[in-house]
Amino acid sequence: MRLLVLGGTEFAGRAVVEAALDRGWEVTVLNRGRHRSPPGVRQIQGDRTAPGGLAALERDREPGEWDAVVDTWSGAPRAVHESARLLAGRAGRYVYVSSCSVYAWAPDPGYDEGAPLVRGAAADAEQTAYPQDKLGGELAAVAAFGAQRSLLVRSGLILGPYENIHRLPWWLTRIARGGPVLAPGPHDLPLQYVDVRDLAEWILGAVERGLSGPYNLMSPQGHTTMGQLLAACVRETGSDARLCWTAPEVILDAGIEPWTQLPVWVPPDSEAHAALHGADVSRAVRDGLRCRPVAETVADTWNWLRSAGTDAPLRPGRPKVGLDPVLEQKVLSGKGENGAEH
Repeated sequence: MRLLVLGGTEFAGRAVVEAALDRGWEVTVLNRGRHRSPPGVRQIQGDRTAPGGLAALERDREPGEWDAVVDTWSGAPRAVHESARLLAGRAGRYVYVSSCSVYAWAPDPGYDEGAPLVRGAAADAEQTAYPQDKLGGELAAVAAFGAQRSLLVRSGLILGPYENIHRLPWWLTRIARGGPVLAPGPHDLPLQYVDVRDLAEWILGAVERGLSGPYNLMSPQGHTTMGQLLAACVRETGSDARLCWTAPEVILDAGIEPWTQLPVWVPPDSEAHAALHGADVSRAVRDGLRCRPVAETVADTWNWLRSAGTDAPLRPGRPKVGLDPVLEQKVLSGKGENGAEH
């Protein structure tokens, strides 16, 4: 198979490239050249955000072209629109890594791919808001390649090595510091996410099988819990961290923002939990999705962080996540020394 990845050096794009190389595929990447591509790829340099930024791709024509294109773009839909139109006659399938954020807020618990979508998206729009941008990218892919040759991967929470959003890396580095750790309860809160490598493997398998249309792409509901995730962080870091499980109302009353100040976590029985950890993924599971245990995701992410020797990279334009130590200590002090859940 011959694959073109638009990007291909960070997080999801990098995972797709590495998985394709492991399968023996021929891989070409188009990017700005700011990060080193994995060995074994053929690189074309171009900036999709600049006038004429696809000129190198236009000039670079080879017999056979590509069986598929994988695009993880998260900015203005116009970039997907221009890329997809250019490649419509040169690739067999267009895979756009979208987001479950394209569903109108707030989706019902257990929502599937037929749930209502956000309004106001356009295929050739400039950057506006993340949900509309991602849906605009979907519209652009379908407009250029048609419904039968476009695959829309509506991912949820993505974790794993090379993460550049700082969610799991923040928990790992915080727990590695040790001591009492504010652990957002309840302990058995079900979580739904996808390891970036499982995402990549599913995408490549879907290309091989000729799949099309939208797919919710994350683990089945309750694949792990908040307790299992944080316990795995304690084990892997080998720290003396003590998880102080704290009731949701205590966290919210302290003014702590779910998802951002306490990454991954949102309160149970909330609209956010239904949207982020309550999707129906039966279609993806039926069509080959397999999810590794949370312990493996945590262990491999920690090994990557240690091998990097520096702080985890943060994707440009993304806000920092994590809880200020002063606020954490204030909440923990109000709970008393036993760390029991309120």
